[in-house]
Amino acid sequence: MTNNSSLYAGKSSGRPINDQVIFVQVFVAVLLCINLMLIITFLMKEIFYNNMRYILFANALFSDCINIITTNVLLLFVYFSVPLQTWSCLLFYILSSMYNFVTPLTLTAMSLERYVAVCMPLRHAELCTAGRALQGILIIHSLSIIPSIMVLIIFFSSVTVSFFKQYVICTVEVFILHRWQGHVRSAVNQFYFLVMCILIAFSYVQIMKVAKAASGENKESTRKGLRTVILHAFQLFLCLIPLWIPFIENAVLQIDLKLYINVRYFNYICLNLAPRCLSPLIYGLRDQAFLVALKHYVFCCPFIDTVKR
Repeated sequence: MTNNSSLYAGKSSGRPINDQVIFVQVFVAVLLCINLMLIITFLMKEIFYNNMRYILFANALFSDCINIITTNVLLLFVYFSVPLQTWSCLLFYILSSMYNFVTPLTLTAMSLERYVAVCMPLRHAELCTAGRALQGILIIHSLSIIPSIMVLIIFFSSVTVSFFKQYVICTVEVFILHRWQGHVRSAVNQFYFLVMCILIAFSYVQIMKVAKAASGENKESTRKGLRTVILHAFQLFLCLIPLWIPFIENAVLQIDLKLYINVRYFNYICLNLAPRCLSPLIYGLRDQAFLVALKHYVFCCPFIDTVKR
């Protein structure tokens, strides 16, 4: 059984606010503002929310916002040693765990959309509609919640109802009572990301084949699709980085709780926030139509007919 005794508490430690806390909160606020601007731009133009690619991109932005908010709140609770009842911690865990998967699954779906657009152009309008995008988002959220449900089913079978009335310092380790439970969680995460990597690699190879056979305007369009899939693969790699966080934090937790809090703080900045900061910038601002609309609606620049075209 994992040693979770250090995670249980009844009172807040009253830890003072320092420059690191202020820096992270400013960073989070800036990142949320950027994502909010991109979401508003998406909603303001009909051409975007009738296009599967942009709908999926908006879903990734929304997922990042939810993930950033929930993980930031949990980080503050851990930093200040604010105890929560176990059932409250359970809700935070479900949200943070689910939306940790939504973004990479959405990137995989966006890669498959590019595969259909390049390799099956005649069926793209039929297969990649706004309605199918909404169905895809529902499937993405359903798949994303499965790992946390598996962890919680094992957890529920190991505790009594009275356990949920206890106050704990809310971390994922609260729900990992045995070492083998952590192994199951790790195996499920690795399986998910292996499947996503295979699908993105499949899209890349198929588009590459079409690129070699294409010519003229088709060749340029195919190259753009190829670059987009490469970009999704890079974004998926950024999303893979946070998977290493539990391994690092769990090892440190066995040594010292204060060191664990500091390491968790560092990991949150470098391995969680930074990748999610790059995602909207390297994709949303890369799209010419989206960039033009962003300048018009957010920065009040003259509107250009490029968006309509």
